[in-house]
Amino acid sequence: MSGGWQGSGRVKRLPPNWRRIRARILKRDPVCKICGVRPSAFCDHIEAKVDDHTDTGLQGVCGPCHDQKSSREGNQAQRDNPKPGRKRPTEEHPGVK
Repeated sequence: MSGGWQGSGRVKRLPPNWRRIRARILKRDPVCKICGVRPSAFCDHIEAKVDDHTDTGLQGVCGPCHDQKSSREGNQAQRDNPKPGRKRPTEEHPGVK
């Protein structure tokens, strides 16, 4: 599994029979569960932070919907856990005295 998995630790948390689970979900959901138009290409965890590998915790989605959902989830995760910033005290302009 490469490509979109680069930099992700999620692949390590998948069960050993993930390929079979994925195939079963894509067979069950041939059309994207989000848009209802395009064919499913990804087996998506419905809740981002939950590693629920049961049939009720997974859905088949198309590429564009998967990308949008993953982006939203990633942006939300960054908002929930911002990196510590460097706060500098405000300084007076050197010409103002």
